[in-house]
Amino acid sequence: MAGTRVGLRDIYFAKLIKDDETGVAYETPIKIGKAIEASVSPNTNSETLNADDGPSEIETAFGGTEIEIGVDQLSHDKQTLLLGHTINADGVLEKKATDQAPYGALLFRAQVSGGGYKLYAFYKGKFQLQEEEFATKTDSPEFQTDSISGTFMRREYDEVWSRSVFTEGEGVNQKVINDWFTKVYEPSASTGGGTPPSGE
Repeated sequence: MAGTRVGLRDIYFAKLIKDDETGVAYETPIKIGKAIEASVSPNTNSETLNADDGPSEIETAFGGTEIEIGVDQLSHDKQTLLLGHTINADGVLEKKATDQAPYGALLFRAQVSGGGYKLYAFYKGKFQLQEEEFATKTDSPEFQTDSISGTFMRREYDEVWSRSVFTEGEGVNQKVINDWFTKVYEPSASTGGGTPPSGE
């Protein structure tokens, strides 16, 4: 039986290299830091039709998902991955006005009470420039960690925007669990997904 979320770990990002009517493809997922927190806020737009002096129909449309993640630190190489910055020949991080954040998939897992995890995949989104806060040292040490936010949307290929699975769920393919962070999950043709896993 699925439990309540009690933890968060293993935040990965996989750059999206193809998304069109013929299929999707991703690079190998890369861990972007030690997880501290995450928030997922789907946006929906709705319109209500009033008839006979009251609400008659409601139509809703998916408007994307805002995701913010917090990690111990975003190293320079992870900033190049998420935000399109570069590291020059001297090993210095350069941020240019022309830098373009790439689209990619975000993966993570949350431990649940009773054992196991819930695995998440958000399939197409990009991050925006991070805010940074600083404070001088005092007698009581205070950690200053990093956070970054992005917007995720449906894919062009199949309109999928997210999938999730409980590792202890009944009937779950163990290979899906084992491979979750090694390649972006796609259902096999036998499950009706119609798309081979990335990299195959």
